[in-house]
Amino acid sequence: MDEQKQQELAKQIAETAFKALEDKKGMDVKLLYVGEQTALADYFVIATATSNTHVHALADEVEFRVKQELSIDPSHIEGYRNNIWELMDYDSVVVHIFTSEGREFYKLERLWNV
Repeated sequence: MDEQKQQELAKQIAETAFKALEDKKGMDVKLLYVGEQTALADYFVIATATSNTHVHALADEVEFRVKQELSIDPSHIEGYRNNIWELMDYDSVVVHIFTSEGREFYKLERLWNV
């Protein structure tokens, strides 16, 4: 796949995850373009959940919607047993879902200066 198509796909994944998080009542959902700042990913999608159960429900919805709409599975999911954060790695897109305490602790928006 050429670079332009990869960038378009990354944007589609990020937008699909963003919409899934908003639809499932994620709070303070942000879509950040970080491709010029890091080689880790092109986009971060960040959301806050109201509880540990909500963290898992949001992650499940993102996984379902990206699979249903784009036929893509995450390459890795981290933190499922963690009580404050879950990360979904789609290679060029990383989805971070936090409890409010976890989001305050990690402060990703400030870390990436966006």
